[in-house]
Amino acid sequence: MVRKQGKRDAEIDVVEWMRGLPKVELHLHLEGTILPQTLLELSKRHDAEPLTPEAAQALYRYENFLGFMDSFKAVSSRLKGPGDYELITYNMVRELARQGVVHAEVYISFGIIYYWKNAEVEPYVEAIERGRVRAEKDFGTTIYWLIDAVRHFGAEEGAKVFRKAAELRQQYPSIVGIGIGGDEARGSADLFRESYAEARASGLRLTAHAGETIGPESIWAAINIGAERLGHVLSAQHDAELLAVLAQKQIPLEINVTSNIRTGCCPGFEQHPVRDYFEQGLMVTINSDDPPMFGSNLLEEYCLMQERFGFSLEQMRELAANAVEASFLGPERKIELMQQVEQYGH
Repeated sequence: MVRKQGKRDAEIDVVEWMRGLPKVELHLHLEGTILPQTLLELSKRHDAEPLTPEAAQALYRYENFLGFMDSFKAVSSRLKGPGDYELITYNMVRELARQGVVHAEVYISFGIIYYWKNAEVEPYVEAIERGRVRAEKDFGTTIYWLIDAVRHFGAEEGAKVFRKAAELRQQYPSIVGIGIGGDEARGSADLFRESYAEARASGLRLTAHAGETIGPESIWAAINIGAERLGHVLSAQHDAELLAVLAQKQIPLEINVTSNIRTGCCPGFEQHPVRDYFEQGLMVTINSDDPPMFGSNLLEEYCLMQERFGFSLEQMRELAANAVEASFLGPERKIELMQQVEQYGH
């Protein structure tokens, strides 16, 4: 794909330009990064009858959000032991590096380990840390972890997850924050107010999925419990007062366009508010969510912004800079990456 861009009217290969742009990913689920070929490897390890390539591919097809949740569960259910988590962590970082991602803040669902596996999380955290350290050394992309509670498992389970995150953060500084994912309709953010305050007091940063499958009230609730970054925020477009607050406070938005289309949360690209949010001065960042489940990684999401939504290359730099600014990195690394973004392509 070659496009003419900018005043110099130079021929630019947009895909390679986007690949070279230093990118930060803020909304990515570790369990949602399992590529079909990795799933086949996990199936050989654990299934009495290993999946065929066709059967593996079929698990990535679904019709709506609930279908996506079923697919996600079917794929992630092949994660049996800590060694599997080490494998997918290493593979995830390798894939991110191939796309020109310099840093990512990645959700891990302790809720899945506690609730579905009925297991202690320490051996799993040790494993993902082994995978992270090895991959960072091999590929250079850095990783922070956000510990995700499945909101529809309830506030008590959430508090358990966040306390464990605070405890493990003492040993693993790469654990920087927490969040709530899962079914918004069955787990209002209000239920987590006390545990978010406790997490903040322990030094953890706060994120929340909000406004993906239900209305603006979910986003208001996430803001009210202190979430510093918001995932999806699709339904904010229906509340002018909320849009004004998001613009004024510059609360970073973790936007996941292809995810929203594939889950049916947004009916089509023409209806997606990403361009409107950007033009209204909201702090938009671009993310991939669960790349193999949606058939689009971060590099492809960046190309989508330019191709389908008409963002200029200069505006793509701004989106990349937003993600650096919205990250939980320390000031020195932020300045370093911000300079790389600003100087890129000049």
